[in-house]
Amino acid sequence: MSFYVVVGAGPVGRETARLLAEEGHDVVLTSRSVGSNALPNVRTIQTDATDASEMLRICRGADAIFMCAMAAYDRWPTDFFPIIDGTVRAAEAVGAKLIVLGNLYGYGENADSPLRSDLPLDPTSRKGTARTIMWQRAARADVPAIEIRSSDYLGHGAISYFSLIALPSIIEGKPTAFIGDLDATHAWSFTKDVARTLVAASRYKGEWGRAFHVPSQYASPRELIQKTAAMLERESTEIRAYSAPEMEALDMHEAIEMSYLFESPLLVDASDTEAILGVKASSLEEMLADTLRDHL
Repeated sequence: MSFYVVVGAGPVGRETARLLAEEGHDVVLTSRSVGSNALPNVRTIQTDATDASEMLRICRGADAIFMCAMAAYDRWPTDFFPIIDGTVRAAEAVGAKLIVLGNLYGYGENADSPLRSDLPLDPTSRKGTARTIMWQRAARADVPAIEIRSSDYLGHGAISYFSLIALPSIIEGKPTAFIGDLDATHAWSFTKDVARTLVAASRYKGEWGRAFHVPSQYASPRELIQKTAAMLERESTEIRAYSAPEMEALDMHEAIEMSYLFESPLLVDASDTEAILGVKASSLEEMLADTLRDHL
């Protein structure tokens, strides 16, 4: 039995803690807001990851720390750095391995497709720069570190462009608008597959200081909207893309910055994750069913 600390109580952090506890490990889930839903055999501790001394107290004796915490989306360039710094310092102090939950933003809009986990990071956005600096901080640590990079989330409780922009209209059976090219193939990562990849990476026996991609499923935004409407037994309604002036008028500034992700196909090579870590993507239907489980 090992001792693990999971930092961040969002959908991925909670599922990671649940999986580790299910395997019989001693698990602590910590966050500024751990929520009221207890997980079997998981201790929950409310704390702020930026408090290095408190993190050190919680993490003492840990074999690995999973950094799954999230900052407010519009405050990544300021709020994420103290979080990763506090977590890294705690890991170094106790000698724990570090598994960081990241995403694809750091590759930038000029990266070759499909994205490979060994591509150099070359961010072209503020958020991509923030993610890149976070990984660089972890990679410089005096302990082994790995980053797990996911695409846009599907899953219960997941916060993503799809869940924020398209899903409410689909549920209400209203005309649906989204961003980018509605027919561009896009990779979607299931929160439960993300957690399974994090847990599998903690057992990786090769050289750390690298990244793995989460195995994902593919659908264009139009296909995803149509599949979601069909699963909810809603009639197909108008589907259109927001224009740039509309996005400006609606203060969708964060989406404007990252809209390049949806303007051309987003393909992700996760073959090494499948071959080395043994994780494969769940079906798109399973992802959507979990996303919609409160509405089915």
